[in-house]
Amino acid sequence: GGMILPRHLYEKYNGENARQAPNNLIAVGTGPYKVVDFKPGDVVVYEPNNYFREADKLGFKRIELKGGGDATSAARAVLETGDADYAYNLQVEVPVLKQLEAGGQGKVQSVLGGYSERILINLTDPNQATTEGERSSLKFPHPFFQEAKVREAFSLAVDRDTIAQQLYGITGKATANVLVSPSQYNSPNTQYEFNLDKASKLLDETGWQDSNNNGIRDKDGVEMQIVFQTSVNPLRQKTQEIIKQSLQKIGVGVELKSIDASVFFSSDPSNNDTVEHFYADLQMFTSGNLNPDPTTYMNNYTCDNIPQKSNNWAGDNYSRYCNPEYDKLWQESTQELDPNKREKLFIQMNDILVNNFIIISLVHRAKVTGISRRLEGFELTPWDFNTWNIKDWKKS
Repeated sequence: GGMILPRHLYEKYNGENARQAPNNLIAVGTGPYKVVDFKPGDVVVYEPNNYFREADKLGFKRIELKGGGDATSAARAVLETGDADYAYNLQVEVPVLKQLEAGGQGKVQSVLGGYSERILINLTDPNQATTEGERSSLKFPHPFFQEAKVREAFSLAVDRDTIAQQLYGITGKATANVLVSPSQYNSPNTQYEFNLDKASKLLDETGWQDSNNNGIRDKDGVEMQIVFQTSVNPLRQKTQEIIKQSLQKIGVGVELKSIDASVFFSSDPSNNDTVEHFYADLQMFTSGNLNPDPTTYMNNYTCDNIPQKSNNWAGDNYSRYCNPEYDKLWQESTQELDPNKREKLFIQMNDILVNNFIIISLVHRAKVTGISRRLEGFELTPWDFNTWNIKDWKKS
């Protein structure tokens, strides 16, 4: 899919300079509200679009969407203090959400859709650089994640049930799958297991042993020491700690790294701390299909979508995974008209990613929002942005 762009505003920005188009920050659209000010990482200000078909029925003269901060503060502003009317992506521990909701100013709404929290494994070496300074380059395979048994051992060391039950509660459930929804695409052929003994045996079999008795496995002079990064979020930091403890028990050295979300997800080609650069061994965040047809989402894992310096870090295949078999299945899915056959193709794609331990899925995450009791007309759907019907929002 794509968007229709005004030629007179974008024709000079078609290619590597697309990120520099001035109208990227002042969007042109046909919706009920128009952007009048946009400060990346800070705030977007909207006012009514006078050309909208029902401009006279809109509920607001001005809307401010504030970014930055943290999920707990956003939830508190809606649920407890009433300083805000709407907060989204509330990745907050369930006991905290319940406590804030008791403040009486708002309520929590959630729905399970296509999103899952997952760990991505870097198949390239983040510690080697090309002559141009590019790390995590396809020229340098990862020193131990190229081995499927090593990746399997890491998956076995992840306690998904503890993470889901203790941290997410009713807002998520443990999963092994990359494609979790709609239900017909949720593969029955995968499973997850938490088994540190089995994980240790797999690492032994691959020759990764602690030869110098420092508590960290090594092989051919390489220590099994990793950097595990994610965005700044208390729930994610607790998830990191749970996983770190398990990995240390099987002889893996783990350094945890937390990056401000406005940087981590910025897609800024000049910033080394983005998900696209992936200058770490593992990284964790949520992704999934916003559309009930998963074609676009599953394209993320094809060879052509690997972000690298040569394409200005564009692409969503952050693990640098390239498998012609997977690409062939995806191409077939774009041409197959029989819905049952398409389901089987997508399940096959999911199974390749899961059973080869390219992605370690953790939790099927609900979309969680906080809504002021003064806000009317809000309807949450798993298959569109939360503001899909903002033309109907009103404040009582």
